[in-house]
Amino acid sequence: MTAQLDPNDLKTPLKHVRKALPHDSATKHVSGTATYIDDMVEPVGTLHVVPGWSRQAVRGRILAMDLEEVQASPGVVAVLTAKDVPGKNDCSSAFGDDPVFAEDEILFYGQVAFAVVGETRDLARKAALKAKIDIAPITPILTAEDAVDADTTVLPDYQFRRGSPETGMNAAEEILTGSMKIGGQEHFYLEGQVAMAQPQEDGGMLVYSSTQHPTEIQHTVAKVLGVPDAAVTAEVRRMGGGFGGKESQANQWAALASVAASHTGRTCKIRLDRDDDMIMTGKRHDFKVNWQVGHDSEGRIRAVDMEFLARCGYSVDLSLGVNDRTLFHADSSYFYPDALIRSRRLRTDTCSNTAFRGFGGPQGMLAAERMIDAIAISLDKDPLEIRKLNFYDGERNLTPFGMPVEEFQVMHDLIAQLEESSDYWARRDDVRFFNENNAVLKKGLALTPVKFGISFTLKHLNQAGALVHLYTDGSIHLNHGGTEMGQGLYQKVAQVVAEEFGVSLTKVRITATNTSKVPNTGPTAASSGTDLNAMAAKLAAKEIKNRLITFLCEQHQCGPEAIFFGDNKVVVGDQSFALSEVAKLAHMARIQLSHAGFYATPGITWERESATGRPFYYFAFGGACAEVTIDTMTGEMTVDRVDILHDVGHSLNPAIDLGQIEGGFVQGMGWLTTEELVWDEKGRLRTHAPSTYKIPTASDIPEVFNVRLYEGSGNPQATVYRSKAVGEPPVMLANAVFCAINDAVASLSPGVVPNLDAPATPEAIMKAVQDKRRRKIS
Repeated sequence: MTAQLDPNDLKTPLKHVRKALPHDSATKHVSGTATYIDDMVEPVGTLHVVPGWSRQAVRGRILAMDLEEVQASPGVVAVLTAKDVPGKNDCSSAFGDDPVFAEDEILFYGQVAFAVVGETRDLARKAALKAKIDIAPITPILTAEDAVDADTTVLPDYQFRRGSPETGMNAAEEILTGSMKIGGQEHFYLEGQVAMAQPQEDGGMLVYSSTQHPTEIQHTVAKVLGVPDAAVTAEVRRMGGGFGGKESQANQWAALASVAASHTGRTCKIRLDRDDDMIMTGKRHDFKVNWQVGHDSEGRIRAVDMEFLARCGYSVDLSLGVNDRTLFHADSSYFYPDALIRSRRLRTDTCSNTAFRGFGGPQGMLAAERMIDAIAISLDKDPLEIRKLNFYDGERNLTPFGMPVEEFQVMHDLIAQLEESSDYWARRDDVRFFNENNAVLKKGLALTPVKFGISFTLKHLNQAGALVHLYTDGSIHLNHGGTEMGQGLYQKVAQVVAEEFGVSLTKVRITATNTSKVPNTGPTAASSGTDLNAMAAKLAAKEIKNRLITFLCEQHQCGPEAIFFGDNKVVVGDQSFALSEVAKLAHMARIQLSHAGFYATPGITWERESATGRPFYYFAFGGACAEVTIDTMTGEMTVDRVDILHDVGHSLNPAIDLGQIEGGFVQGMGWLTTEELVWDEKGRLRTHAPSTYKIPTASDIPEVFNVRLYEGSGNPQATVYRSKAVGEPPVMLANAVFCAINDAVASLSPGVVPNLDAPATPEAIMKAVQDKRRRKIS
């Protein structure tokens, strides 16, 4: 169904929507009473599953696997391998290349080869260490460069071509070339991967999974068990974080728990140890980016040639969509008259990289900002001047993939406001003065934009369902296909339903996402959770309300305009009724008080094969200004101040949206500054614990941190109450921090573009500083 904006959405005083209301589980979160899967009461006889893997640091062919000592260990009920899978030994989301258990080969260090089912988790973990696996080693392909040399990919190459980049490059007054490495990122969700499977009658299975995609869990478990989808129910009330790491990669753990439950006939639970979780699961894709940009003497871009070499890991997973979105955002906010933007999806003998907040977009945008900085440094101009010069505008508003940027004026206005509120130009003078008078410490300043496309680029994912029941006591049962991972989706959808019925939020009962209530759902991802699910719930509530209005019109011989829902009452002319009274009367009159709402995003026409159409419903915009100080003797860095202005349309819940913006920025800042993933020459992840992998802490938050919502005219598209998505775009606000670090390094010698890779750890900053000094001398 295509949703049309209800005029009452804008005219009727709103009671719940656009209000800064607390998260529905806020009190439970801070008091420790929120129930996650590992907090659920375990049925009597619950068994515990622990994945087993080869500690031998090799990639290679399995010659023998001796599990006798494992089986004989105390508390072990069963030891499972690929031969124990009753259905298909595959937990992939689409391409059939992710085995639940390794069979003939170990494809990466940490791959699951067997599983121990024990009476306790500790006994199962101890038993798993006794396995003897003999492997014939194969030299692993570990880096993007290795994969390029071996010409090994998980998917065919893909590209966008606009105009004639060769002609444009030849016509450019100046040409710059460069390359940079962009690191990956561990999701580091607070709640690790966990699932609990309970056998049901007639071969059915109830699976509680910490997943962003319950329907995919349902499909995967059914496939692995060899039963129909209808025999499997997946449920999740809340996750302790997901960030994309539980979109497809929750599949394997739900499959293992389900195979164990099917094999033993008892409830089985799996909860990964943090080290195992980090070793066995995929990360944000890391890239090597080779770029060339042609521009005129003012800094206006004429042509670009960008090549993204993505390390995908051993299987496809979600690399098709992730890498496509990298290309979609390789323009950042800038018009490229002629462009060739290419992607190679490289296969390596490492864990399969997967979805991560931003889904490839942050990597594409960071590469674009590197080109802008390079132009500015080479011309001795301020980077903000070059950014604004290349912004999309009324005459230059077509992206490299052919979609117009219709709201370019929002971006211009937002950046202009941020430029003024952050006092950018005065601070630029202060930074210049500081750097001229300090030999060791150097400051950097950057103001960068965000333009992020909202919608799944796989068209069929842009749909959602919701189930709403109105009971005769006036209470409302709400269910939908979206999942709650701390981002406040459940709260926002409940606000929308409460607004539609005109009741207090206490009347709306939020229930766990469950595939037996709302089927065939998409993942909660692509920042579309509220756009899709809130609209589906709104349509469901509206349909029930319309039935009540029709019924009341017949009973009171009046028109619909005489009926008003609000303040927990239904007003009919000069009479007032409790909603429960109306619901009881309607029920007695045999009026249906339940509806399954459905919403499909309109206007999505993207055809990947021809690279034509409209992949996004709209764009979300934002801007960040960051000031940093680096120590050129040690590489240490501090973020001194950050100013953010972000566009969320008409916010459904400003408190939640501000939290998402702050959290997304800090997560992006971690990706670009402290979170470094390191594999050794044998393919072992060495940064697999908080002791070696550094996420941002409270002390990393900028001392001055100003975050505001952009006050605009709302989303021009007919989204729910004219709001905009907020989940992923804020991650890319952190580009300002990286560009500010680059600016600080660049101050060491004018005209020389730093070779700074991401993340800009102290080591990376020192490397860039030393390289800059060497090139200055030469």
